[in-house]
Formats: sequence, C-alpha cells, structure tokens
Amino acid sequence: MGAGVVSGTMFEKIWDRHKVHERSDGQTLLYIDRHYVGDDLPLEAFETLRRKGLKVRRPELTFAMPDHYVSTRGRSLADTVDAERRELIEELVRFTAENGISLFPLDDIRQGIVHVVGPEQGLSQPGMTIVCGDSHTSTHGALGALGFGIGAAEVSHVFATQTLWQRKPRTMRVTVNGSPGSSVVAKDVIMGIIAQIGVAGAAGHVIEYAGETIRGLSTEGRMTLCNMSIEAGARAGMVAPDEVIFNYLAGRPFAPKGAEWDEALARWSVLESEPDAVFDREVVLDAATLAPMVSWGTSPEDAGPITGRVPDPRGIADPLKRSRIEKGLAYMGLEPGAALEGLAVDRVFIGSCTNGRIEDLRVAAAVLKGRRTSVPTLVVPGSGQVKTQAEAEGLDRIFLEAGCDWRHAGCSMCLAINGDMLSEGERCASTTNRNFVGRQGRGSRTHLMSPAMAAAAAVAGRLTDVRQLGDA
Repeated sequence: MGAGVVSGTMFEKIWDRHKVHERSDGQTLLYIDRHYVGDDLPLEAFETLRRKGLKVRRPELTFAMPDHYVSTRGRSLADTVDAERRELIEELVRFTAENGISLFPLDDIRQGIVHVVGPEQGLSQPGMTIVCGDSHTSTHGALGALGFGIGAAEVSHVFATQTLWQRKPRTMRVTVNGSPGSSVVAKDVIMGIIAQIGVAGAAGHVIEYAGETIRGLSTEGRMTLCNMSIEAGARAGMVAPDEVIFNYLAGRPFAPKGAEWDEALARWSVLESEPDAVFDREVVLDAATLAPMVSWGTSPEDAGPITGRVPDPRGIADPLKRSRIEKGLAYMGLEPGAALEGLAVDRVFIGSCTNGRIEDLRVAAAVLKGRRTSVPTLVVPGSGQVKTQAEAEGLDRIFLEAGCDWRHAGCSMCLAINGDMLSEGERCASTTNRNFVGRQGRGSRTHLMSPAMAAAAAVAGRLTDVRQLGDA
C-alpha cells in the first residue's frame, strides 16, 4: 500500500494509503482490506477461480455468511424457500471450505446480514477498504471505512489478487446541523437528504457526512445513514471516526487488542478530513426542518414528512419526472394531493441491513409495549447476536405480546427472494431502503420509514405520526 497523506479529505487519505498502482487512464489498483461474501453472489464468481486453477489470495481477510436467501423461519437448509436457493447456500459453503475462508453458517450465532455482522464483530474498522457483492456495503463507511459494492467479475478479481481496479470518484460533503425534532432519527435524516438531492444527486461521488447532527448520531444511526447513501446514487458514504466509534469497537471479537489497539487508535484519530479539505460538491441541511419521513412513490426520493401530502404531478415542469411520478402513483394506488397520514397498510416489516440492529428493535419495542398490532407485523433481527441480545432484554416478549411474528436473522422481506414477501397489491410500512416496483413481491407497495414509524403503523393499521402516540 502507498504511504499515507497528511492533508485532504478522509476519503483521499484512505484512497491514497491503499493505492497500489495508478494507470495513465485514471484507473487505480487498490488494495482491499476486507472482503465480505454473501449467498447472493452469482456462481460464476466461484467458477471463474476454479476454471483458472486459482485460490483465494488472502482467505484470512475474507468472511462469508448466508443472508439473502436464508429462511427466517428456521436455521436449517430445509427451511429455505426452494432447491435453487438451497444450492446457492450450499455452493457458498463448498467454496469457503475449499479456500479456507471463514464462514458464519446458519447455526452460528454470528450469522446474519453481512452489513450488520461486519461492524458487530469488529471486522469493519476505520481506514479500511471494504468490498462485497452487495450495493449496501456503503454501510461500513459509518465506522470511517471506504466500503462499496462490487460486481461478480470484480469479486473474482478480489478473490484472486486482494486488489481491485477502480476509477477515483469525486467527493461530496453533506453537512447536517441543528437539533432534530421529536422522533426524528437517522432514517429521517437520510430520507430527507435523498428527497432534497434526488436518487442521482450524489452519482459519481463518495459522500462524507458532517455536522453536529451527524456527530450526535450513535454508531448504529450512522450505519443507517451510510447504508442509504446508495439510494442517493453515491459510490459510498462515510463518517469520520470519533470516540463514539472507538467506544463501539473496543472489545469486539476482531477489533485490535492491547498495544495493537493503541496503535490503531493513533491511526484512526487522524483520518478525519483536514480543515482546509476541498470537496467537489457541498450540500447543507438543517435537521430542525425535518419531521418523521415516509415514502409515497417508487423511488427513495419520493418521500416527505408524515404530515405532508402526495404531490400533484401536474405541477411538475420536467416532463420525464412528471411521467415517472404519474406512473409511480398509479402503481402505488395513490391520488395526487392525498394525505400520507391515515393511509391504510396491510403489513409491517421491521428489519433489514438498514434498520435491523439492536437499537432499531429497542425503539420499535418501545412503541409496541403494552399495545397490539392491527395488521400482520414481521420483526426480523439483523444477526443471531442481535436476536440473542433482544431476547435477553425481553424485546421478543414485547413483540410477541403485541402480536408480531418474531423470526431468525436474515434479509427477509427487504427483497422478497427468501419466502418473506407481500402479495400483489399489498401495502407495507417497511424499515428497508428501497421502494422500487416489485421490491417486496410482485405488485407490492412499499412505504419506507423508521422503526418507530413502522411500529406506529403496526398499531394503527395505517401510516401514523408516531409523535401522536405520546411515548415513542
């Protein structure tokens, strides 16, 4: 790896430290510190290595776990929704065994969604380059790492060389200041940012989140923020590491120990962007202007405060945007000008790599405690350890007594490829990150929101301002 730099943005410091070679055409060969592998990886990524007679170059830096295709109803492969998905999980097991890669299998308490498990185990650390064949690898940027998703061919390249060719993206700083209002959390902040800049607003950029509001977020809140950077078109999202992150990582299984911890802290403490660092683009947001957010369309940028209304496409000058929104409203079964609050839902989902961590479950349980759900509500922890901790704290009992379905860890209803899905036409209040057409099942209608807002919808059976419940 190349030598570190003493000025510039946090992203540039990490990029320069991991630069192996830079070509004249701008392509840069980066060293990769951590490679995560899930069960949704196309089989050709494995077959490429076998065909060429190659082994994984640095198996000790590679960690695998099934998450997308696993059933949340049990921990047996027999619970998997169909033979094709079982085969993909079995192939992951075979490949990791062949190459000496650490695998967190279904019966391992550490198994879960890779973007929950990596930070939870202390595998994801400040200053690292982290890749995975999943776009929401940006989540790991919450710890001050450069995390991004890669395709199957790139996965094969990392397997074989522990490096990756990349073109250097531009930089963008999103500064959020001000005191968030009641029940306004990280999910509302990132949904507010995306609503402001659009799903292509950060295309070609790495976002660094800054400002007093960001500093006030917990580690898990920062993960939610960075997780949805992809929904703004960004290559990655990052937050400079500070005492919040250092305290979170201390003592975790794969975090440095003893003298190595002290050395790591010294490195991590100088990662933040320098005061004179120049970004290619700057965006500023006042957190005091935000309210609990919900999405209404078929793009993450189609969102607004729960107190708002569905927009009228006739007032949109851009014909392409107007047409997109008209189609989105038709798909969602919504009328222009309709109030968001009070819209009936058929189901509620609480979980995913965006909001399936212990803090998310605590918030949802606080809303549901002593109440009953009005619609079927599925609660899925992001990892086996989150599940165990939630049960130790009695959160599972709160969910069950409220009438929720409490499951095992997995991606679950985020993307409807594992048996957890909506029926055609069903409307869901969801803590996930994408509300695309058919994302949660054919003809499904997804409304994105925070765990507290989803729990409030579960109680009321409709989109509800959680602030009206009084104790969220």
